[in-house]
Amino acid sequence: MTRSQLVAEHLPLLRRYARALTGSQTSGDAYVAAMLEALLQDPALLDEKYGARAGLFRLFTRIWNSVSINDDADITTLPMPPERRLSNITPLPRQAFLLLSLEGFPEEEVAYILGSDVAETRRLADVAGREMAAEIATDVLIIEDETFIAMDLESLVRNLGHNVIGVARTHADAVALAKNRKPGLILADIQLADGSSGLDAVNELLRSFEVPVVFITAYPERFLTGERPEPAFLISKPFQPAMVSAVASQALFFQRNSRNRAPRAAAS
Repeated sequence: MTRSQLVAEHLPLLRRYARALTGSQTSGDAYVAAMLEALLQDPALLDEKYGARAGLFRLFTRIWNSVSINDDADITTLPMPPERRLSNITPLPRQAFLLLSLEGFPEEEVAYILGSDVAETRRLADVAGREMAAEIATDVLIIEDETFIAMDLESLVRNLGHNVIGVARTHADAVALAKNRKPGLILADIQLADGSSGLDAVNELLRSFEVPVVFITAYPERFLTGERPEPAFLISKPFQPAMVSAVASQALFFQRNSRNRAPRAAAS
């Protein structure tokens, strides 16, 4: 497999990580693009000590921690990485938490990616977990037609301290439930068994109110191409509980900090 093929193979999951880290498709993809540009200029930047995937994430981390990206009109300008603008959860712990929980890297590889050691990686992940546990509990709407998956999600959400307002198995059910009680977070399967779309249901709901959304799909690569508006927060089936916890916490984190910044922006 050529170098370009190796990069292409791992690019979708790197986009997922970047979007979870920044809170949006455009911001995350902008940092991935900066990493690819650096790699094109100097292929020797890719250290494959633990394989191409870990090497790409290591290079991305170097770009993320050192580069401020100014994008064109189609992409939100990032005067500073969002990690440095949001003070509630510190950068390195959040990176360690996502690399372990969302991307499933072993501790040794996370240490390599972050330029740290295993003991420090464990400490950082613990710090992130405690900081994220301080998030305010919210009401959660689950859009999922598979009974056992829906039950797993319900149990997980409640164990995280949230309240489940209902489980919708179709587009129509989701809209009806959300009209009765607006959720603070939505977990949505993209393709529902009756042929309706969780993505369409969410888009309809977002026309009425703002809410963070985490999408769940068996085919994440279809929604991580960077070629169209795509979900910022995406979980692959089958999922691990730690992955759901990590991504849901990220979605709530960005939503809460966005609201917290609004009054200060208005005052200025």
